[in-house]
Amino acid sequence: MKNRSVIVFVVAAALLLGAAVPLFLVWNPGHWAWADGALASLRTGNGGQMKLTPTKETSEHDHSADDSMAMSGESDTGGGAGGASSERKIKYWRAPMDPNFISDKPGKSPMGMDLVPVYEDEASAEGGVRVDPNFLQNFAVRTAKVETGSIPVDIRTVGVLSHNPQLLYTVNVKFDGWIEKSYFNNVGEFVRKGQPIFEIYSPQLVTTQQEYLAALSYAKKLSQSGTKDAISQANNLVESSSERLRFWDITAAQIEELDRTRKVTRTLTIVSPFSGLIVEKMVDSIEGMRVNPGMPVYKLADHSRLWVEVEIYEYHLAFVKLGQTAKITVDAFPGRIWTGKVVLLDSSVNPQTRTLKAYVEVVNSDLALRPQMYANVDIAAPAVRGAVRVPQQAVIHSGERSVVIVEKGKGLFDPRVVELGASGGGFQEVRSGLRAGETIVTSSQFLIDSESNLKAAISQLLGDRDRGAPGVKETPRPATEAAPVHQH
Repeated sequence: MKNRSVIVFVVAAALLLGAAVPLFLVWNPGHWAWADGALASLRTGNGGQMKLTPTKETSEHDHSADDSMAMSGESDTGGGAGGASSERKIKYWRAPMDPNFISDKPGKSPMGMDLVPVYEDEASAEGGVRVDPNFLQNFAVRTAKVETGSIPVDIRTVGVLSHNPQLLYTVNVKFDGWIEKSYFNNVGEFVRKGQPIFEIYSPQLVTTQQEYLAALSYAKKLSQSGTKDAISQANNLVESSSERLRFWDITAAQIEELDRTRKVTRTLTIVSPFSGLIVEKMVDSIEGMRVNPGMPVYKLADHSRLWVEVEIYEYHLAFVKLGQTAKITVDAFPGRIWTGKVVLLDSSVNPQTRTLKAYVEVVNSDLALRPQMYANVDIAAPAVRGAVRVPQQAVIHSGERSVVIVEKGKGLFDPRVVELGASGGGFQEVRSGLRAGETIVTSSQFLIDSESNLKAAISQLLGDRDRGAPGVKETPRPATEAAPVHQH
């Protein structure tokens, strides 16, 4: 009886041990190479064909990987000609958590996870990249049609407001003298045309007044008893004296006043020939200053029309012409827009900045704008008509190339290198690489482009392996992990 109990115990222990060993090998908690080899031996049957059927405890991920391994093994051994032609062919294996780790054999990733197969139809023999529908939904991938239409070229730049050089005026005198009284002493004061600005004493001016009054008296005497020739000469003398006063910027009203009073004035009042703001003056204190002919005393500027000096980049020069309209805004007055036009272009490009200076004239009737203010300028350039255009956000700029993702249908996308033209109004002109009517991706396209670049690199790596190119090796594994044993 005792021997029978011992026999039953031994048989039960053997059965439990026989069931525990395969489960322990499948689990392989230490990722031991000998365990992988033993498991591979259990999975391998006659002729190297894979016979192991996954258990219920095997995860869905491992189940798909084992099925793929089985299909690959049967195909390699030539089992079933009709079945092999209908099965999906595995192109390579990659780590589920690290797409950069690839292998041409099944096995384990550096993180201890089973490699997953990538099939040839998934790698897309059509030269594109196939994207899972869940990816398109999760990342809200949107598309749009390529169309033809006009593209307004928006040239946006910044500039600085400055005086209009055509509306600057310098106040000076044409004779020697001394300023004895000044009516304006501060920069920024507004002076109207004809308004007195200072009084000046000049010996030359006093002498010319005396000569004029003497000529008037002589002409008056000869008009009563003189001959015709003498009267004519006297009148010519009066005219020459009067003309000399006018040449010195003495106004007609002042000459008439001298003619009426017949009194020489010691000082003469100089009036402003121009309306504008005083932007410069000769010295801090004008009164008592001695002036010479041509010496500037004041500089006046009319701010009713100002210029904006802007910089235009070389690639926009083809679209900028004289007379084009522009919109000007300044930070000091948010929401307000001034209208101007391009009135002058410099003759050469700045060699340091590779820009051309342009000048935009803006109407400033209420004098709200001031020189030296920063301004934002938007020049409305002529539109490019009949262009193949796409939304600007659809273009991926890498520095060396520009790429657009084209949808080819059924989750297949093709990265397309394009040549760009003008941009504006939210659109980008495409000169080559696209046709009107094609569908392109307008959001999350950089993710598809990254996947395409990864698959292209993998395809090139596998192609180099097939050709036996020197220096092309399987992606290395960490030194602490032994490569899995595979049998084919």
